[in-house]
Amino acid sequence: MQSSFGASACIRSPGVVSGLLSMTTIALLSLSLAACAGTSPTTAAGRVTITLYNGQHLQTTEALVTAFEKASGIGVALRDNDEDVLDAEIVTEGSRSPADVVLTENSPALEYLQSKGLLAPVDPSTLAQTPGRYSSPQGDWVGVSARVSVLIYNPGQIDKRALPTHVLQLADPRYKGKLALAPGETDFQPVVTSVLRTYGKARALEWLDGIRVNAGSHVYPDDETVAEVVNRGIVAFGVVNQYYWYRMRAEIGASNMRSEIAYFAPRDPGYVLDVSGAGILKSSRHQAAAQKFLAFLVSKQGQEIIGHSISFEYPIASGVQSPPPETPFDELEPNPIDVGGLGTGARAVALLSEAQLL
Repeated sequence: MQSSFGASACIRSPGVVSGLLSMTTIALLSLSLAACAGTSPTTAAGRVTITLYNGQHLQTTEALVTAFEKASGIGVALRDNDEDVLDAEIVTEGSRSPADVVLTENSPALEYLQSKGLLAPVDPSTLAQTPGRYSSPQGDWVGVSARVSVLIYNPGQIDKRALPTHVLQLADPRYKGKLALAPGETDFQPVVTSVLRTYGKARALEWLDGIRVNAGSHVYPDDETVAEVVNRGIVAFGVVNQYYWYRMRAEIGASNMRSEIAYFAPRDPGYVLDVSGAGILKSSRHQAAAQKFLAFLVSKQGQEIIGHSISFEYPIASGVQSPPPETPFDELEPNPIDVGGLGTGARAVALLSEAQLL
C-alpha cells in the first residue's frame, strides 16, 4: 500500500476493492469526484501536461516524474491513492476521466481496467523493453517493476526451521496466534489467486478459513504494519512482499532490525512474483505524451531510478539489474503463474470476503 495523499490532493477513500464496485461505493465516489472538481491540471502555454493516477509508492513515482519532465518537457500532474480506489474512480469517471496514465502496484488492477475496455494499446517498441510475460497479454499495459511474496519472521519468536515452506501450511493449527496478515492489501490478492488456481475453490476456502483462525487478532490494514509488528516481536511471522522488509531496514537502520525474511519453497503457489505496470486510458486527450511517459518508465534511465529507489522493487525492463543487498532477480524461483493467470483479482476478493477476511 503506497503513501497517502498530499495536502493538495483529494482525500483517500478506504476499503474499495477493485473488481467489486457496489452501488454505494459508486455513489460515494461520484460525490468524491464532484468534490475534486477543478483538480485537473491546466496546460501551460506550449507545454502539454498529462495526469497520472498513481497507485505506486509516491517517492519513487515523484523521482520518475521529475526526471521525465526534465527529459521530455512534458508536465505530469499526480493524483495519488491506492490502486483499488483509483480503479474504482476510473470506472466511475468513464470517458470523462481526467487520467491519461495509470500506474499500479499490482497487475490485477490493470487487468481489471483492461477487462472493462478502458486501456489503449501500448506502443510495441515500449512493450519490447519488458519481457512479454511481465506485461499485458493483450498489449494494453506494460510491466515496469516487480516484487515477490516472502515470509517476514522474528527469530526471537520462531526459528527459521519451524517456518512454513509451503503456502498451505499457513493454515496448520500449530501456527495459531503466530501469523500476521493484511488480507485487505491488494498485494495479498495474487497469493490467493495463485492458491485458487492451483488447488481449486474448496481447498482455497478451507485454507483461508485456517489462516483466519491462525491470525486471530493479528489481522492488520497493511503490510507496513505486518512488518512492524513482526519486527517488534508482537507476532512471530507474517506474509508480505520483500520490499517492505528492505524499506523498513532503510528507514530504521540495520541495527534496529529484529526480523528477517525467508522464501517459500521454489515454485510454491505462495511464492508469487507481483508485477507493477502502467497503462494509458483510451479517453486520454494526450495519447502521444502518455506513450512517451510509458516509454520512459521502461527505459534504462527510468529503470535505474526504480532500481536505486527506496521502494526496493526489482527493475524488469531494459536489462537493468537491482543492486545488493536484495536477492538477485534472476535467482528468484517463484510460482510460474503469469500476469494473465493472476487475472483481475475479483475471484480472490470474492473468496476473501466469503472467508470473512474482508
